[in-house]
Amino acid sequence: MPHSQHAQGVCRRDTWFTTRATTTVATWFAIAGGAAVLGALVAPPAGAQAAGSRSFVTVVVGHRDGSSSAPAAADPAPLSAEQLLSIGSPVKGSDDPVWQPDGSHISFLGSYGGPAGIWSVSPNGTGAPEMLVSEAPLAGLDYTAGQHPLWSPKGEYVAYVSTKGGDAPEIWLWSAREKTEAQLTHLGGGIYSMSWSPDGTHIALSDDRYGSQDIFVVTVPGGQVLRLTGGPRYAVFPSWTPDSKTVLYDRLDSRWVDHDLLAVPADGATQPRVVVSDHNFFDYRGGGSFGYAMASPDGKQVLFRSQRSGWINYWVVPIEGGAARAVSAESAEQSDGGWSPDGKWIAYVANHNGTKGLYVVSAAGGTPRALVVPPDGVVSKAAWSPDGLRISYTLGTSTSGADLYTVDVKSGKTTQLTTSIPAGFPAGGLVTPRKITYPSADGLTISAYLYEPRGLKPGEKAPGIMWVHGGPTGQWVDSYQPQVQYLVERGYAVLMPNIRGSAGYGLAFEDANNGCWGHCDLKDVLAGVDYLKRQPYVNPEKIGITGRSYGGCLSMSAIVNAPGVFQAAIPESGYGDWEAFLSFNDEMQHDQLLAYEFGPYPDSAAVYRRNSPIHNIARVTTPTLLLQGEGATASWRPAEEPVPASIDFARALDQHYKLFRLKSYPGETYYIEGRDNIRQKMADMLSFFDQYLKDGLRTAPSAASTPMAASAQ
Repeated sequence: MPHSQHAQGVCRRDTWFTTRATTTVATWFAIAGGAAVLGALVAPPAGAQAAGSRSFVTVVVGHRDGSSSAPAAADPAPLSAEQLLSIGSPVKGSDDPVWQPDGSHISFLGSYGGPAGIWSVSPNGTGAPEMLVSEAPLAGLDYTAGQHPLWSPKGEYVAYVSTKGGDAPEIWLWSAREKTEAQLTHLGGGIYSMSWSPDGTHIALSDDRYGSQDIFVVTVPGGQVLRLTGGPRYAVFPSWTPDSKTVLYDRLDSRWVDHDLLAVPADGATQPRVVVSDHNFFDYRGGGSFGYAMASPDGKQVLFRSQRSGWINYWVVPIEGGAARAVSAESAEQSDGGWSPDGKWIAYVANHNGTKGLYVVSAAGGTPRALVVPPDGVVSKAAWSPDGLRISYTLGTSTSGADLYTVDVKSGKTTQLTTSIPAGFPAGGLVTPRKITYPSADGLTISAYLYEPRGLKPGEKAPGIMWVHGGPTGQWVDSYQPQVQYLVERGYAVLMPNIRGSAGYGLAFEDANNGCWGHCDLKDVLAGVDYLKRQPYVNPEKIGITGRSYGGCLSMSAIVNAPGVFQAAIPESGYGDWEAFLSFNDEMQHDQLLAYEFGPYPDSAAVYRRNSPIHNIARVTTPTLLLQGEGATASWRPAEEPVPASIDFARALDQHYKLFRLKSYPGETYYIEGRDNIRQKMADMLSFFDQYLKDGLRTAPSAASTPMAASAQ
């Protein structure tokens, strides 16, 4: 569950106090504004007191240079955090790479070491990358942010969204002839989505200028704007019919559960009409999952995503309305779909248990053909070449970043265009996880990724870590996980489960955690613990848990609702009180998610409270390290306060004399994104897990039993 605070560096001095528990614990609460804690995980300074009393000592925090505090590893050659973080895709953001209309180059938002800009590469894998736009900053936005770089149909311009002209994101045009750029729009709102008209004279866009997302069209290059829709319902993801006369778009209901695919004349002369209605497809991203509907090249049909079968598949419907049919029905989630330029084929990506492959199928239906299906990997961002002979896509694996490729549609020959692994990276230095399944409660089977530890000595057993994904409707897939690799390299076994509520396994599984966060999904985590303990190389007495965002939430719930199971926990950027969350949340998408999963508040207040582990903190027995970003805010949001969720959870732990530490990283929102901070965080996590999972402490049977009552005299 991301949060919209925006980072800027600050500097402060911090106060450290110690609190009584089974051992002395270091915790730092910042004086300024009652905000979060900073500091390296080191021994308390001289003069700090334990045994229940508090002694305040001002210390200068020393981690801002990103230096590592990790202990020396037993393995003589584990990969360093810097080495692991050096693997990264040049293709940045969520936007698809786009073909230049003449097919000579593919352009994308990316970086080769500096700020993100717009780059262009040859689809033949020859020549050096060319930078078109040196910087395309986009700051001060929430989840709607995206640069959307798009070539105009005639190759005259690249349109993209940026805040380089001020606080508001606007459309900019880079001229291919002049090699210059100019601002096109001055709406002053938040642009969510956009697309070129096929004749290149207009851009359709959605923008929140009037308090909701509406559809606008703007002339190119003149910049005259016409508003096509109004009202409170979100209207998003506009696309065009081939004649450039009609705009298609998605209109969501107030809950973001039902969708109407509408068509409106580009001049706004008549009211929009419904092409097809879609139901029971909750869209956490305000239409981002439904996405762009695409008219066929002959203008007779529309391709769209739907969950009507219980799985997100592609469907087509006549543009004048009528019955919809599935393109290639299957029990898998489909994405990245698009018509071939001649309209004869449809390409799409299918997600099979975290492996994502590229397929093509006849537009008339039939058996799909697997074009790129890696044994381990994630294909995404697929796009047809203008001549329809090739498809570009990105491919990342569990041991590499997502690189840009092309594939010849007829022969299947692939060409790699970018390289995510730096030269000289140690061959065989990374661990490839095994996909496993295990039984859980309520008849469910859980899929997971198992990373087996490196560097164990003969007879040595590794601590186990349960690593929970965010969302909760996220999914672990075949992608590179440098922070997991860091622990595995240093003698930890890591299990990453796709617990109930995860995406990728159909609507019934996705909704299986509705109303029971931290309870029913915790059953799947505990079943994973049992699986880990059965592995011959795992120490069953030393199990930890961690995760970010919802993974942090479930880590909080785990130490409360399953006391004694975990010997160390590191919740990162989690939330432990959902009623309190409603008081500081500033993103509508989160309110919509909670209303969908828990029910509307306050009608369902009991559900919100039951799913908030902060109310039962007295049960906790697990040493806990809470991690968060400092919560820096942007100048355009001067009144915004940092997210208090981790601090509130820490205060509750402190009130009950529980062993915990809390660390905040500077220059971040609530979430830790900066490379230097991630490197430091990796060292901090290792230090904490080493202290509590590799300390050799054992628990005797007497400590786990309840004392017997004295017999009556």
